[in-house]
Amino acid sequence: MNALTVTTLADRPHLTPALWQMPDSWQPFMLHDPVAGAHLGRVPELFPEFVLVATDADGELVGRGLSVPFHQANPKRAAGLPDRGWDMVLLWAFADHARGDRPDLVTALEIAVRPDLQGRGLSGVLLGAMRDNARRHGFPAVVAPVRPSAKHLEPQSPMSEYAFRVREQDGLPHDPWLRVHVRAGATVEKVAPASMTISGSLAEWREWTGLPFDTDGPVTVPTALAPVHCDLAADSAVYVEPNVWVRHTL
Repeated sequence: MNALTVTTLADRPHLTPALWQMPDSWQPFMLHDPVAGAHLGRVPELFPEFVLVATDADGELVGRGLSVPFHQANPKRAAGLPDRGWDMVLLWAFADHARGDRPDLVTALEIAVRPDLQGRGLSGVLLGAMRDNARRHGFPAVVAPVRPSAKHLEPQSPMSEYAFRVREQDGLPHDPWLRVHVRAGATVEKVAPASMTISGSLAEWREWTGLPFDTDGPVTVPTALAPVHCDLAADSAVYVEPNVWVRHTL
């Protein structure tokens, strides 16, 4: 794509309203994670220098990259990157900011490209800009709880196997989005088995997905990385999404 401009939101704060107005590819059920609902909308306000915005020649927003700094060296976090992945690292970042703790790592939260422009390499451009931005701010690494882009095609496969599957021809990850990260210099570190948890009543899940949710047990939902567990007696269903921690040493 020609004439792409990528900066931080701190440099172009007038783009703040467009961040959430830009079309994206998230399915409705993915918009009901309570941690995201409570905190994601405040990332541009508190961390504008870690929010990347990409515009075309007409100044229209065509991509965004959300990241936040956090304090991994906190003694209570000695176990390393959290198994609760995306949800937990976002909570850490907001807690650290509130306490005034000095951050030592940056985590990616989202890279989104307008649907009509997907498949043109813009995600990789935003990833590179996110790495460069963290380096400019003096951070030694960017980590990311990655949502593998093709995992939804085989929701029954354990993420512990899928995350480390590689291609015979070059040893790069089988998954396209993990492959972009590794080509950019990342290493696949570990699985975050409970990176995001989304629960709701059966009526809510029917509304979000258009599926009947009328049978106990696992339900395959399009674009979900793992089955959603349906409990008729409890009138509820729960989706626990696994992600993959990668580390970009800068």
